[in-house]
Amino acid sequence: MKRFILRLVLLATAIDYILPMLDGISFHGNFIQAIGAGLFFSLLVWLVEWLAITVSALLAISTFGLAILFLIPVWLVGFWLLPAVCLKLLAGLIPHFLTINGWLPAIWGGLVMLVIGIVTGERPAKYKRLDE
Repeated sequence: MKRFILRLVLLATAIDYILPMLDGISFHGNFIQAIGAGLFFSLLVWLVEWLAITVSALLAISTFGLAILFLIPVWLVGFWLLPAVCLKLLAGLIPHFLTINGWLPAIWGGLVMLVIGIVTGERPAKYKRLDE
């Protein structure tokens, strides 16, 4: 729970302060609205990742594994585009608060969100300290 709250505060800080520093992204709201946008962004990331995993699994199953030859390079090269897609979706769903002009600012903003997700993400059990 502490990790989720930390992620939410970092996402809100990024939405409110860091992303508007990038050309083409503007946020029109206060920090409380940024927390709401961060919560909504987390939900969108979860939905987009779930959809991508579901489509990948269906393609792999329906082609008897042949689609894996295509899916592995796409996942390796395109995993950093998922936060950019989620940012564009968020800007489309709440245009009064978040405006993104084009895909290049969305990609840069998505990289900022990806770094926050990596830093606050769940660590595998074998990397955790024994006293945690």
